[in-house]
Amino acid sequence: MDPVHLALLLAAGLGAGFCNAIAGGGSLLSFPALLALGLPPVTATVTNSVAVWPGYLGGAAALRKRAEDYRALLPRLVVISVAGAGLGVLALLAAPPEVFAALVPFLVLGATAVFAAQPWLSRTLGARHPDSRITLYLGVFAGSVYGAYFNGGMGIVLLTALALGLDASAQLLNGLKSVLTLSVSTTAMVAVALFGPVDWLVVAILAPACLFGGVLGAKFADRLRPAVFRTVVIVFGVGAGSAMLVTG
Repeated sequence: MDPVHLALLLAAGLGAGFCNAIAGGGSLLSFPALLALGLPPVTATVTNSVAVWPGYLGGAAALRKRAEDYRALLPRLVVISVAGAGLGVLALLAAPPEVFAALVPFLVLGATAVFAAQPWLSRTLGARHPDSRITLYLGVFAGSVYGAYFNGGMGIVLLTALALGLDASAQLLNGLKSVLTLSVSTTAMVAVALFGPVDWLVVAILAPACLFGGVLGAKFADRLRPAVFRTVVIVFGVGAGSAMLVTG
């Protein structure tokens, strides 16, 4: 690996970890960087799934107490998320790589759009409403399928699903979301590590960079403006998705 590629990986990992700690959406930085290195789309997404896993573990550990109010519900949600993740991984690994490659630009742009709309979604879904278990279970399952198939924006999608099905504060929902993203990420990581074309050299570089970026982001979260990083991620996501459409 030449110095330029090494620098790109380190920068992408630091940026992804930092953005996840500040505003989320870090995979919208790391995934296009892996494509820029020349990795095929399927290899890039499974490698990214493995590399970002430590960040999800840290998030779940930090926010685990916020999910305690839903201890009775959590096992069912975890089972549903694991089942959805299994289906997502199966779709990723079983379908022809050309299918995923064709979908990638739209997945990047779609995840970027959801990411951009997150503040509006949070305000809209913050209105109190009755709990809906059917909506909750279907939303978590669909979000888990998406998260295992394409990691970018998974946390935002799952948080939206939880907000649609549960009448709870954002803090509690964020705690539940962190546990579910860890469940989905762990399922996907184990499956792709066993059966997917993971580039382990890239993981060895990207994973520590993501972890270090997350630590830095957590330390500076109270002093930096999330809107700045949100804008960077949105611009990067739109640019990357548009470039993939043009070159594809």
